[in-house]
Amino acid sequence: MNLSMTYAAEHLMDWLRDAHAMEEQAELLLQTACDRLGSHPVLKARLQAHHQQTREQARMLSECIHRRGGSTSGGKEVAGRMSAMVQSLSARPASDEVINVAMTCYAFEHYEVATYRVMVAVAEMAQDPQTRHVCEEILRQEEATLGWLAEHLGVLTQEFLALSKNAGGDDKR
Repeated sequence: MNLSMTYAAEHLMDWLRDAHAMEEQAELLLQTACDRLGSHPVLKARLQAHHQQTREQARMLSECIHRRGGSTSGGKEVAGRMSAMVQSLSARPASDEVINVAMTCYAFEHYEVATYRVMVAVAEMAQDPQTRHVCEEILRQEEATLGWLAEHLGVLTQEFLALSKNAGGDDKR
């Protein structure tokens, strides 16, 4: 293994742990979002499907970490879960919660897409085709969710405004 490949391999392990912790956090955030979207079945169904993908993504990343001789970062996962829990507990139900959830998920998906693009590149430099394949698969899933959210944000906003106006929800925050 040359120096550049060794350096890439070190970063790959660190970033695999970070990505695993990110997916653990995403799992909790998606579950909380789904629990709060009872009256928005289309968004809820899409987020539930992505929640299942997220669980599988965390499992796949854990396999990559273990195959490379490492273990998941308990500290990073605990910190991520604590952060997600604090966010979900501090977020009070709001009349425009569906829009807040959709925007938060959209922003988070951008972060995940960037993460997996980096992961594909570092896995290639570390000459780890199995991890690269896993990261490419996860990247496709994240891009699909991001695309769905991009297509539906406008419609969700229009539906929200129409429903809240009809329900007398003239919320002027």
